[in-house]
Amino acid sequence: MVQSDFPVRVPLVTEPMGVLKSLQTARRNVLEILPEIATRQPMVSGRTGKRWHMVMDPEALNTILRDKLADYPKSTVTKDLLRPAIGESLFIAEGQEWMWQRRTAAPSFSHRHVMALAPVMSAAAERAVQRLEAAAGKRAVNMFDEMVQTTFEVISDVTFSGDEGFDRDGVHHAIEAYIQSTAKISLGDMLGLPSWVPRLSRVRSGGALTDMQRVADEAIQRRRASGQPNAAPDLLDLLLAGADPESGRQMSTEELRDNLLTFIVAGHETTALSLSWALYLVAGDPRVQDLARAEAQSVLGDRVAGAEDVPNLPYIRQIVDEALRMYPPAALVSRTALKADRLCGREVRPGDTVMIPIYALHRNNLLWDDPDAFRPERFADRKAIRRYAYLPFGDGPRICIGASFALTEAVIILATLLSRYRFDPVPGRDPKPVMILTLRPEGGVWLQPDVAKANQP
Repeated sequence: MVQSDFPVRVPLVTEPMGVLKSLQTARRNVLEILPEIATRQPMVSGRTGKRWHMVMDPEALNTILRDKLADYPKSTVTKDLLRPAIGESLFIAEGQEWMWQRRTAAPSFSHRHVMALAPVMSAAAERAVQRLEAAAGKRAVNMFDEMVQTTFEVISDVTFSGDEGFDRDGVHHAIEAYIQSTAKISLGDMLGLPSWVPRLSRVRSGGALTDMQRVADEAIQRRRASGQPNAAPDLLDLLLAGADPESGRQMSTEELRDNLLTFIVAGHETTALSLSWALYLVAGDPRVQDLARAEAQSVLGDRVAGAEDVPNLPYIRQIVDEALRMYPPAALVSRTALKADRLCGREVRPGDTVMIPIYALHRNNLLWDDPDAFRPERFADRKAIRRYAYLPFGDGPRICIGASFALTEAVIILATLLSRYRFDPVPGRDPKPVMILTLRPEGGVWLQPDVAKANQP
């Protein structure tokens, strides 16, 4: 039976908050500053230190993300949070600096290369299955931790495969420490103070970042010096060989490092979250889990899923899509208006903060039927989903470069797990959706795995 409080939601704001209360709330969970009215309106505006607008209208989002992309660069707050870790990489760079990097990196994420790297995803899925064997039918498992481990194995293997000198655990812990200690909104951010005014928590975080960057630099330099790519080229090999097709420019060690760290952070955290939330949702809805297992077992039998299976697992893909709708990893993104504009008939001034609250967009009653309900079937006809109403990977020219990689990985891992195990929720251990940099399940996703019987939903 489906739980009455299922699926869990973020408590949205129903009355105005001042600067200090907004700051306190945002440091606990930035999504809790979203007004509930954002799920029922195309646009909401206000002032909390600075003028801001929250945009949920697909036509206005098309303007921000595609038609007037240069007029709405990523916000200073976003850049200041991430620059110490990932430099002027693809995620942060603007204009021509972004353009040449995108042209250089894009071939590395082509369908052909994603398919070539997919065996790494299958191997990680098999290891996850093996780790769950000891717990099956005996004890609960925090599947968020499991999925973080699984997806980090994937991204480190496709980034620095065969590099025994690369300290994977060190990089993983440094990333986690950085997110926990620094990626929270400060009073200076809320009041719009210039970036040169220090934010104390970020000043304290330098050591772990420096070590992480040094380890990555050394791994890149070793590979560059060897002059020998792997027999099956990994992401580092592909980027080392890549060049901007227009200028011929290649990435320096520092540029390679910043982009590889971007891919490592984004490439495991977001997919781990997608899988964790998908497993939480499936465990809470036996009907969906039965249908998903029947599909996975009919396609896979006793083997692990591979890239060639993904087109034959449409319901598993719908579950991933619905999990991304309900709990988008990048649940709130921010832009800064450079020029005067009008969105939804409302004035936008230069310097205004323009937020895209993807969590509220994906639950907006003007765009989705019963948006708080878990219904994978709503993605059965993807053409019926209005463009710019669904933005788990963004859209326009800056759509996530690794979207195909992430979706392939998620379907392979989820199908493999559901074909082998049944997952049941643990009473009283519901996760709490909390966003710092990404929308995480605070408290973990505690599920009880049990061996799934073939052909027995």
